[in-house]
Amino acid sequence: MAIQSEESNGVLTNGITHVILDLDGTLLDTEQLVEESCKIVVANYGKIWDGRGASKRFGRRPLEAAAALIEDYDLPCTPEEVYGQTSEFLDRSWSRAKALPGAVRLIQYLQSHSIPVAVASSSPAANIKKKISYQKGWTEILSIFVSGDEVKLGKPSPEIFLEAAKRLKAEPSSCLVIEDAPVGVIAAKAAGMKVVAIPSLPTKSARELYSTADHILSSLLDLRPEIWGLPPFQDWIQDTLPMDPWYICGTVIKGYGRGSKVLGIPTANLPTAAFASQLAGHVCGIYLGWAALAGRGIFKMVMSVGWNPYFDNSEKTVEPWLLHEFPEDFYGEELKLIVVGYIRPEANFPSLEALIERIHEDGRIAKKALDAEVYNSFQNDPYLTVVDTNNVSIESKFEDSLNIREVSTTL
Repeated sequence: MAIQSEESNGVLTNGITHVILDLDGTLLDTEQLVEESCKIVVANYGKIWDGRGASKRFGRRPLEAAAALIEDYDLPCTPEEVYGQTSEFLDRSWSRAKALPGAVRLIQYLQSHSIPVAVASSSPAANIKKKISYQKGWTEILSIFVSGDEVKLGKPSPEIFLEAAKRLKAEPSSCLVIEDAPVGVIAAKAAGMKVVAIPSLPTKSARELYSTADHILSSLLDLRPEIWGLPPFQDWIQDTLPMDPWYICGTVIKGYGRGSKVLGIPTANLPTAAFASQLAGHVCGIYLGWAALAGRGIFKMVMSVGWNPYFDNSEKTVEPWLLHEFPEDFYGEELKLIVVGYIRPEANFPSLEALIERIHEDGRIAKKALDAEVYNSFQNDPYLTVVDTNNVSIESKFEDSLNIREVSTTL
């Protein structure tokens, strides 16, 4: 049975010496590009794209995924024709694929600790080379890989992982696999390896598809190598993970009315439509940072980004809690935020009391950690302290900073 919490103090195994990584959806956010290409193909045949059948395509080799697309949308063509159409779009698009949160950090960690690593991807070899070539240093670090066109059977067959272990000169039982697709999890377990799943299908209904994994995480940010007998990351500071800042600005609106009334915690709510594209690239979870209210000051804050699984929200929300007692509400006022660190993934809780207790713990962690030098200086950032008299939008002024950039601290 999979361990579904990222928090574990015990060592699960001390026999891991090698790491095998999936590429698409695990290290690189290529799956959005693939969906774009599928949408184009479906439209070419007069069909309406609705995303159905994702679980049958994720992790598969291109022709297998194309066959699944044809079946789901009843397309009058062959897998080869679909592959030809999608390839034309994707070959021009791989440069747009961004490293997923925690990917650069993990790769740097593996290199710095001389932990042998290989990639096992269903993509053709030429595509693997092209994708990683756009990421600084990846070609050298990820020089060992097995592609989907180098094996007779694709995932969920264990063949690709067994071949990766062979190229690493490692026993399968000494390998830790990190995967995002259900077929990849099945394949790695069939190869006799330990598996960490980071689901690309995070819905409740898809959770069972990952049940054979040894560990299920929300993102690579939550990976704790020490529970596998590997050296720990050294970049956590007072239970928080520093990251390059990202900036949010919006007018405080009324939310679901749960903050003060249900939780006793007066969170602010921001309209997410203005920065939805930026949020799409960030992990759902709990963050810390600084908040500025014009005429009121700059305050420490802890912030939830996600779906609030306890309340089963239908849309993604951003809810900062300013760690300060205010005499009245500040609906309609402009709120500026600098997000500087990560605390934990989003999680469900067995009771309202447990949720409230955890929120207060997050607040205590943020309040203490923000005094650390790595965070403290951000309260003087001009973004918070300078009044914008020219009405320059947040998108144009800080567009290069809105996406999380990987931490470059010593691992």
